[in-house]
Amino acid sequence: MIVLYGFGAGFGLPEISPFVTKTEVQLKMAGLAYRKERAKPPASPKGQLPYIVDEAETIADSTFIRAHLEAKYGFDFDAPLSLQARAQAWAFERMIEHHIYWALVGARWVDGDNFAKGPAHFFDSAPLHLREKMREDAQFRVAENYLLSGLGRHAPDEDIDLAVRSLFALSVQLGDKPFLMGETPCGMDATAFGALAGILTPFFESALRQRTEQFANLTAYVDRMMLLYYPEFAWAPVQQAA
Repeated sequence: MIVLYGFGAGFGLPEISPFVTKTEVQLKMAGLAYRKERAKPPASPKGQLPYIVDEAETIADSTFIRAHLEAKYGFDFDAPLSLQARAQAWAFERMIEHHIYWALVGARWVDGDNFAKGPAHFFDSAPLHLREKMREDAQFRVAENYLLSGLGRHAPDEDIDLAVRSLFALSVQLGDKPFLMGETPCGMDATAFGALAGILTPFFESALRQRTEQFANLTAYVDRMMLLYYPEFAWAPVQQAA
């Protein structure tokens, strides 16, 4: 059985990390048996989660995990898509992971209130005399990466405005379809769902969440994906929670 290593449930989500969520949803899409274990990033070969152990193989990074699942198990996550649609799905996935994701990071880690409420607790088990320093160091490193991503170089309102342009693109692509590329979910839906659910969780309050809630089709999409892939999870529909 495949073992998926992730952070686990938290922040009002079935999985804290949008990248672990992506991989878990793709495992569900492929109908592959797996069990989930908690881990910390240093345990991974690439220093990040998720990673999987599949028999004798250890594969890190959600994109490489997907490639492994497709190659080993012969499952095509984009089976219904034309070559052009596959290219479009890849472009949207890059936009999500390299733009929208960093807006989520800013809302969780750079915002002081949200950091104290959420990520700061990652260090609760650290020795008391080291705990606060570890929190400060981690927040500084993430803020530095946020700056390097490009979004962190802008004023708070400006970075949200840029993120909303990407969210608008996703909203237009979704339209009134049930899934981003059509009537059936594809691999990119797992990526989009992980990021959007991470933004929309009621656990955190942020301008990014407020702006995202204005896209009614995206909020309905997250509700739909949550019901489809995490039916046992107590998720209040976004519009109801708002």
